[in-house]
Amino acid sequence: MTFLSVLLALILEQKRALPFNNPVTGLLRYHALRIRQALDVGKSKYEAMAWLSVALPWTLAAALIYIALYRLHFLFAFAWNVVILYFTLGFRKFSHHFTDIQRALNHDDIGRARETLHIWTGIKISDMPASEIVRQTLAHAVIAVHRHVFGVFFWFLMPLGPAGAVLYRIAETLARTWSKPSGALLTPHDTNAPPSASFSRFAQRAFYWIDWLPARLTAFGFAVVGNFEDAVHTWRTLRQPWIAANDTVLATVGGGALGAPLTAPHTAEYPDMDALPIGWVSSPLPDATYSPAALQRAAGLVWRAVVLWMVLLLMLTCAVWLG
Repeated sequence: MTFLSVLLALILEQKRALPFNNPVTGLLRYHALRIRQALDVGKSKYEAMAWLSVALPWTLAAALIYIALYRLHFLFAFAWNVVILYFTLGFRKFSHHFTDIQRALNHDDIGRARETLHIWTGIKISDMPASEIVRQTLAHAVIAVHRHVFGVFFWFLMPLGPAGAVLYRIAETLARTWSKPSGALLTPHDTNAPPSASFSRFAQRAFYWIDWLPARLTAFGFAVVGNFEDAVHTWRTLRQPWIAANDTVLATVGGGALGAPLTAPHTAEYPDMDALPIGWVSSPLPDATYSPAALQRAAGLVWRAVVLWMVLLLMLTCAVWLG
């Protein structure tokens, strides 16, 4: 049932992607905003209470509904799994930006590529050359595919099932929305007052530990389906690789698997423990390393990684059925 749930959810998400501003996401962001407004008073003793006040109700609701539906009939529970995955996955939420940038660069339309990258990430791109557009696009894509696909996969496969997928999505949402620095692009549900430093640190730290193992499994998957030797070499060159920021591990290993060294894109869209000011720094490598062809290689890497996860999941499902 797990394999079929994931497969059907991926197909549905590809056929009809869920809008970013859908009612469920809007309700979650509103809930998180109200909790932050009530408890973010600049003191470092309410962060855990606030985080749990958002995460627990949604996670428990997903678990209880699954149990109730399973007792009625396993097909109802199967349908619930598909619904949860459909709302927690988000492959198409970033893939259309990636495709638009790739198409624009293939037609030498650097202006359109810059604009699309800015809409997607919020980074400053006024004078960014094509090679840097490719590098930034690759770094964001490697991390986005993990956060919107593989991270959800991992937690859905845990004993929590659909509740695990919900927990992961909420933790990622809080790490992102409670960590917007001053001057970041605001959404309709945000206030002008940025979150306090203590709230930001707690949300990022909570997501770091929830995402620690999934991020490294995703990185290993990139190494398996890409350039394994280079990916492992770049992983080993990280300072303290086992406690490095998750985004840093994903970008570094993903870049090694692609043969195009990357660094984590610290932006308003992807805050992390080692966040740097929004912007970009030119790469010392030749521009040919970050040609538009690298985007095609990245697309192939992602799809091979998806196939790898699905094959492993199918094998696990068959083993459970035969056992």
